Amino acid sequence: MISHQLPQPGDGPAPDRPRAYPAHATPHTPLRPMWCCRACGQPWPCPQARLLLKAEYAENQIGLSIYLCGMLYAAARDLYQLHPDDGPAPADLFTRFVAWGPYRRRPPDLSP
Repeated sequence: MISHQLPQPGDGPAPDRPRAYPAHATPHTPLRPMWCCRACGQPWPCPQARLLLKAEYAENQIGLSIYLCGMLYAAARDLYQLHPDDGPAPADLFTRFVAWGPYRRRPPDLSP
């Protein structure tokens, strides 16, 4: 089967988190397809969004990991469509979207 005939995956989860705090404020959600924060204009997830996401998912860290991985997928697709020749490096996207979240491990101590 030729790859362009394969079904394309969906858009991933809706970028509707974190919820606005306070409720009347502009939420720190991503503005697609540029993936900047609606409230402050910084690359999403901005520091405020990270704090709000950690608080919102405090009792569901696996859910936060899954949500962040879905956002990474959607952002990679959007950003590579916007910039097909000079898109962001996969390692940079992983650091931006997933590496700050739960279940970070310390690097192993390699000293003798």
